[in-house]
Amino acid sequence: MIKIAAIGDIHGGFDETDIALFNKSDYDLILVVGDLPGRTHTGTNEIARRIAQLTKPVYFIPGNHDGVTMIQLLAELKQSESLIERAHKKQFRLCEQLKQALGPAQYCGYSIHPIEVRDIRFTLLAGRPHSMGGAPLSYKPYLEARFGVSTMDQSESLLKRLIDKSESPILVLAHNGPTGLGSSRDDIFGCDFKPDQGDFGDPDLEEALKYARSVGKRVLGVVAGHMHHKIRGGGERVTLLERDRALYVNAARVPRIFKDQGKVMRHHVRLLLGPDELKAEPTYWS
Repeated sequence: MIKIAAIGDIHGGFDETDIALFNKSDYDLILVVGDLPGRTHTGTNEIARRIAQLTKPVYFIPGNHDGVTMIQLLAELKQSESLIERAHKKQFRLCEQLKQALGPAQYCGYSIHPIEVRDIRFTLLAGRPHSMGGAPLSYKPYLEARFGVSTMDQSESLLKRLIDKSESPILVLAHNGPTGLGSSRDDIFGCDFKPDQGDFGDPDLEEALKYARSVGKRVLGVVAGHMHHKIRGGGERVTLLERDRALYVNAARVPRIFKDQGKVMRHHVRLLLGPDELKAEPTYWS
């Protein structure tokens, strides 16, 4: 089986020790689901340059904090169209800088990546980049200029076209997971910051996965993050879920570097991928 490391929302938690540990590990490739620093673009590029030092093949999809300014992020949170229009123009330059800082790591988003390791072949399909979750299409000016996507329906259509071009089996890399997996605060992509809770997944991704099944494409699973494991008001969300023969993985343990009984712990998810199966196990290095 292919051995894959899935690194959740980093938010600054990736250092020289991580570089050494992953480089000497037995992983065949590494998936990074985005949100590198969480605050400044300078911090984003600093983490990206560390990721660039990994000697394993790396596939990265940008999250809602990556390649954007804080003003732009706030504009998206408020869904202020006038502020979004004024703030979005720097994103093109910032994303290009981020891509360069990542070096050999693959910068993904609305893209397909055929992978073969030890005679096992699969397609890594990267979903919509810069997702913020829920119904609104975040960072629309950038997505429209870069990918021709200005509505959720157009995003769904693009994902379906990518599925048509993908060879089975398919593993999906996304920043946020799909809708349809639960609407409670502790569900894998449920909303924990509103009193009425709700499903905070990506609807375009859910429809694309339904389409894949309808045309006979085998989807092994979805690796994502965004919705942090620790939920507001206390408790932990579901992080692994099997549905429709697919495994859904939420790798967003934040902070991913933390102390437990005085020991420094480093989180990622270990994936084992075979011709027709995907297994996952939360992993902590100390």
